[in-house]
Amino acid sequence: MTEPRFAVVAEGLRKRYGGTEALAGLDLRVPAGTVHGLLGPNGAGKTTAVRILTTLARPDAGTARVAGHDVVREAVEVRRRIGLVGQHAAVDEVLGGRQNLVMFGRLHHLGARRARLRADELLERFRLTDAAAKPAGEYSGGMRRRLDLAASMILAPPVLFLDEPTTGLDPRSRGEVWDAIRDLVDGGTTVLLTTQYLEEADRLASGVSVIDQGRVIAEGTPDALKARLGGDRVEVVVDDPGALAAAAEIVGRVATGEVDVDAEALRVGAPVAGRAAALTEAVRALDEAGVAVADIGLRRPTLDEVFLSLTEKKEVAL
Repeated sequence: MTEPRFAVVAEGLRKRYGGTEALAGLDLRVPAGTVHGLLGPNGAGKTTAVRILTTLARPDAGTARVAGHDVVREAVEVRRRIGLVGQHAAVDEVLGGRQNLVMFGRLHHLGARRARLRADELLERFRLTDAAAKPAGEYSGGMRRRLDLAASMILAPPVLFLDEPTTGLDPRSRGEVWDAIRDLVDGGTTVLLTTQYLEEADRLASGVSVIDQGRVIAEGTPDALKARLGGDRVEVVVDDPGALAAAAEIVGRVATGEVDVDAEALRVGAPVAGRAAALTEAVRALDEAGVAVADIGLRRPTLDEVFLSLTEKKEVAL
């Protein structure tokens, strides 16, 4: 059987809980072998979508296929091909890392010998061999989440669902988990990632779908979504509040859109076309006008800004 081009396909998914419409016709396509970010404000429908795609809930309408199988009619086949890591660690804190993985292997009906071999493979893959005998309760946050990822990969599923996998972790631990996710995708795993850290989606995902009010309101690569806010910006920080007006006038000459003035931060910014040329012209004009500059540079919109812009507008053209 030919492997599907898309590891996850959802069309017109709808789900209602009482008087609340959690999903209102959700469409989603996740190319195989990629990380796809699912972003949205609280209550947007992310968790409901993941529950349906992992067969934990049934849609009221619409269809979804994961790894080539229908999530309703072929739920058992879907479960055999997926892994799920939730927001909270699922490992036993008293057991050691190896003991946890062997236990998960036996729960997945692996024989004792095969479960031990698989546990050792995963400990090495997720760089946990040195801590294999240590109780999981003594692991750092990043180590525990890597152990969670290892447990989800006991049967090497082709599709992995990560529901806010780094919530509460410090930056170092988040980086450890990101490295582990990249390694999985390099090995051919498809990852659907929900996260509250937009930097996480920006760093990991090759595609992003933004959900609001139960439907996708925008999708594309992180760079394509950022480009919707006007691309690059020239930003100037001045030393003297009295220089703000002159700086704004000069930046306006190279701008392709509205000039923003932040009097509190003594900052002027505007979208521009032609990165190097615009910056060079602004620097020259500021120098000729005698405007003292504390800082000047080019900046691209962040995914946070894209997210806020999209979710503040309830109707967005796809």
